[in-house]
Amino acid sequence: MILSRASALPAIHPEDGDPIEHGRIYVAPPDQHLLVHHNQVRLSRGPRENRTRPAADPLFRSAAIAYRPRIVGVVLTGTLDDGSAGLLAVKQLGGTAVVQDPADALFSGMPDSALRNVMVDHQLPLSDIGPLLMRLANEPIEEGVDVVMSDQETGDIQAESRVFEMDPEVLTIDQRPGTLSQFGCPECGGVLRELHDSSMIRFRCRTGHAYSSESLLAAQAESFEGALWSALRALEEKVSLTRRLVRRAADSGHPLMQQRFTEQLEDAETHADTLRSLLLRGPRAGGEVLMLEQDQRAGD
Repeated sequence: MILSRASALPAIHPEDGDPIEHGRIYVAPPDQHLLVHHNQVRLSRGPRENRTRPAADPLFRSAAIAYRPRIVGVVLTGTLDDGSAGLLAVKQLGGTAVVQDPADALFSGMPDSALRNVMVDHQLPLSDIGPLLMRLANEPIEEGVDVVMSDQETGDIQAESRVFEMDPEVLTIDQRPGTLSQFGCPECGGVLRELHDSSMIRFRCRTGHAYSSESLLAAQAESFEGALWSALRALEEKVSLTRRLVRRAADSGHPLMQQRFTEQLEDAETHADTLRSLLLRGPRAGGEVLMLEQDQRAGD
């Protein structure tokens, strides 16, 4: 593993249930969440969070629940805002929050989000984070750290962590954290519940898929682009079919039918050209799509 060659500590992809050993780095295997229980690691192919698996938030939550003030959560360079909700759970349960200085990060999205949503303990350039972690690892833990959370809030964090182990007791209950939103899950179509953590707004569906506001927006943009490609395919098929019907009407000597099919062909070609232009520029010109839909309805 590349990380083993870059570190004095051994780095491994653990097996589910492996004991946690001192002086070892555990890296989540591809397509599996890495979770932390007391004295062992767990692997899960549970629902994606922020459109990714493995994700930082489930790891942070599970570690915070298991070890409370003994946990140090670190958010480094990355896009969007994965890690913010989990880092907030680390802080809420008495742990320490460390964030790379966004000015030092290759991608500032994750550090910026963490700084906006969490009262971090340390904001440092990458070169200073290693020595800080060494110091924190060798400092005694302050006992009796005040955790300003209600039993309900603590229980909500624990329930969210159990989602990633596909615990039926959590997935099938009717009483869930948050309120019903007007949005559907981009992955499974289920209704999303809106969750509020401090100033952060998040969403989670019945099956467990979870999104921050930014990741939900990105997922909706992907769905929108997929819908545009589907619409373009349908229009191109219509162009192909009506072009054949125009030729057939001409060969059969039916000028009125040929004219009607020609008009439909021209409309389909215009709409297809508009969609191609939108896809080349990116799915941002929603007004043009709306106008196209209105033109189609008027033509129908």
